[in-house]
Amino acid sequence: MSQPIAKYIDHTILKADATKEQIRKLCEEAKGYGFASVCINPVWVSFASQLLEGTSVKVCTVIGFPLGATTTEVKAFETKEAIQNGATEVDMVIPLGALKDRDLDLVEKDITAVVEAAKGKAIVKVIIETCLLTDEEKVIACEIAVKAGAHYVKTSTGFSTGGAIREDIQLMRKTVGPHVGVKASGGIRTLEDMNTMIQAGATRIGASAGVKIISEA
Repeated sequence: MSQPIAKYIDHTILKADATKEQIRKLCEEAKGYGFASVCINPVWVSFASQLLEGTSVKVCTVIGFPLGATTTEVKAFETKEAIQNGATEVDMVIPLGALKDRDLDLVEKDITAVVEAAKGKAIVKVIIETCLLTDEEKVIACEIAVKAGAHYVKTSTGFSTGGAIREDIQLMRKTVGPHVGVKASGGIRTLEDMNTMIQAGATRIGASAGVKIISEA
């Protein structure tokens, strides 16, 4: 590993019933352990950015989450508002039905709109929801994300039928090449899980078990 374990981790709470105290605790843990970011729903971005002001921990939020089924215009607006509220990383979900229909222009337009909305202000990670895709579709989604100017491709929302697996990380890394990030998320609960993903090519890990993973290390 080329950096401390904590710097790989987006410390995550995205559940619907997350409370203000849970978000506060998440931010305190992220500061204490030096995680890369906290990953939270948009409603908490302003609160988290106040708590993390002056620290190295980034505020990451999700766009079009978890289904990717909002319109492109809504995703672009959501991105701009999140950035105004203090987000510096956004993880967007692609329109999966469009990908399966091979409406690739729509998929590209969707990602491009978020990339443009975030330009110069936030990193964009593209969630392709690997558990719902064929290998061919995973490759196509990654290629479009790179073409549209995204900074990362990401496996999963954690809200579908499966999470990150080594083979998907290897395929995504092979597809995007060495200069685009790969984020593994969904089901990563142990140090062994995390090491497996990093060895396969992941450069960021989304996990709600970050403290447990660090304590194992």
